[in-house]
Amino acid sequence: MPTLGQPIPSNSYGKAWRDAREATLTPVQLRSPMAKRPYDLRHAAVSLWLNAGVPATQVAEWAGHSVHVLMRVYAKCNLRPRRSAPRPAKAWRLAR
Repeated sequence: MPTLGQPIPSNSYGKAWRDAREATLTPVQLRSPMAKRPYDLRHAAVSLWLNAGVPATQVAEWAGHSVHVLMRVYAKCNLRPRRSAPRPAKAWRLAR
């Protein structure tokens, strides 16, 4: 056990993390990289916030980096459906 105020050694929480994964994930998920490390929850949280529509400026502040870094690293995780591209003007005129 660490001394009060000292960093917790990774082997102290590693076993607890493995036990938690085994208790909650399916065998297929256990073989995957899903939540392999506690740090993976950071990526999951940022991805969920972005997909929930939280403004990128707010997510960047919570994550502790710039919007530029946020969008470079996490922009590809956006799972919200995109609007379809607008119809070309010519097709719009013909449809009227």
